[in-house]
Amino acid sequence: MDQQEILKRIGAMVADERRLRAALAEGRIDSATEQERLAATERMLDQCWDLLRQRRARAEFGGDPDRARVRPASQVERYES
Repeated sequence: MDQQEILKRIGAMVADERRLRAALAEGRIDSATEQERLAATERMLDQCWDLLRQRRARAEFGGDPDRARVRPASQVERYES
């Protein structure tokens, strides 16, 4: 996955996250399934942002961006943006 694909995926997930948060805040949905979907989206976003940062760092310092790998959600959760 190249940088543009990662950014496109991030954009789609951010839109989904916003939609889910708005629906939960407005009380339109409150199911455990939707709350888990929001949590899963947040974990995937953390992973995508981390992958993007890895790729950029590798490129900046002469490494191969294609060697960057998705890290486990438990490792990248709650990273500060």
